[in-house]
Amino acid sequence: MTSMPPADTSTTAVAGRAHDEGAVPARMWVVVLAACAGQFLVVLDVSVVNVALPSMRTALGLDAAGLQWVVNAYTLSFAGCMLLGGRAADVFGRKRMFLLGLALFTAASLLGGLAREPWHLLAARGLQGTGAAVLAPATLTILTTSFPPGRARTRAIATWSAVGAGGGAAGGLVGGVLTDALSWRWVLLINVPIGAVVLAAAALWVTEVRDRTAPRRLDVPGALLVTAGLVTLAWGIVQTESAGWSSVASLVPLGAGLALLAVFVAVEARTPMPLVPLRLFRRRAVSAANAAIFVCGAAMFCMWYFMSLYMQNVLHYTPLQAGLGFIPQSLSIVCGAKIAPHLMVRLGSRNVVLAGVVVAGLGCLWQSAMHAGGGFLETVTGPGIMMAFGAGVASTPLSSVAMSGVRPGDAGLVSGLVNTSRTMGGSLGLAALSTLATAHIAGDGSPEALASGYALAFRTAACILVVCAAIVLFVLPRSEREEHGEDEQGEPASADAVAR
Repeated sequence: MTSMPPADTSTTAVAGRAHDEGAVPARMWVVVLAACAGQFLVVLDVSVVNVALPSMRTALGLDAAGLQWVVNAYTLSFAGCMLLGGRAADVFGRKRMFLLGLALFTAASLLGGLAREPWHLLAARGLQGTGAAVLAPATLTILTTSFPPGRARTRAIATWSAVGAGGGAAGGLVGGVLTDALSWRWVLLINVPIGAVVLAAAALWVTEVRDRTAPRRLDVPGALLVTAGLVTLAWGIVQTESAGWSSVASLVPLGAGLALLAVFVAVEARTPMPLVPLRLFRRRAVSAANAAIFVCGAAMFCMWYFMSLYMQNVLHYTPLQAGLGFIPQSLSIVCGAKIAPHLMVRLGSRNVVLAGVVVAGLGCLWQSAMHAGGGFLETVTGPGIMMAFGAGVASTPLSSVAMSGVRPGDAGLVSGLVNTSRTMGGSLGLAALSTLATAHIAGDGSPEALASGYALAFRTAACILVVCAAIVLFVLPRSEREEHGEDEQGEPASADAVAR
């Protein structure tokens, strides 16, 4: 077997070719833990503040618009800067950008936890999102470049997927416990000691990985265009929640964001060193997997949001009770992500994704039977476990297929694409389904009307998952084809390329 090219400083050499079958040195699992802890913090902070928002409003005197921007400042900066963060990891080094992103995220968490004025908190949340955008792509890239292709890498990605999914699911529970037991400030301050420990572990155990053949500069026009386009588009999506899809406040940023992204594509097609090489999308593994991740995110991100509303507004649970109610779903999604690698060996990645999407869709249909007189087991736990398990099963093979066969110099960028697809799909889906549910409720605040509106959102999510299943069935390639070597035009790669 040929050795790694001199230009690649991947820590695959540390893991060793002998570990392809899953026997991994213990020190390498420290790398997994560091990457997964970073991903957990990033995903957790998307939802952890939701339960603490009323306390923040009381303490800092936030108005309704300011309260909304506590969440939006994070998600907008996170989604908008993700591709730039992914490419920066390729150019400047994965470890370096991981440490930089985590340090910025941790410092911003400290500033937010100590905020005395509304603008202090909003600025800190924006900085948190920027740090997360640098950190998140590096977490997956560190794993895919630290482990050789095979079962060990799949297990590492499965752990990453499970931890990321668990972070999103645990947000409500963690936020409720910290707010009730301590203060709203601790939903941010808790990141500081965890971030410090992960920084130390990563500095000691993670080996630097950078494509030394890549130029040490970024495509600045492309970075500005894609960041501005994604931020503007995400802003328009957020505006639909309060202003509706047909309002000028929504249509103008949506149109401007799409126009900026169109200009970005035109620029990338002509620049000699693009931020996002368009050749990547000629790989079916990259384009189809990201499309499936986007559509799946559009359907599944709403699960936590609407179930939280159902438990608190219809079943009258307290925030802490609602957070505790998510424990079965949280365990289920982690179990699904961890079981997926074993299923992939027997069934193949595409079949496992399809099975996960179908199970999640059936769970959405079950959840759409929710009603005002529902009980915890039949209208929360049962369908919630089914939806979460299906989402967990699908997440690992989708991430694995998206990253399969990618050049080391493009790994950070593709990781950024995966995270961007998931985040933007979730934002768009949540905005659309929230608007649909609100229109159906039509201002009727009775438990019956609320339950009916939330049920419509889950029925629509099931329909979206049908589209996702079609993409998986007819477009997503088999992972085996990628592992046995296809070049970016879909032709068999040379023997040397496969050996590398």
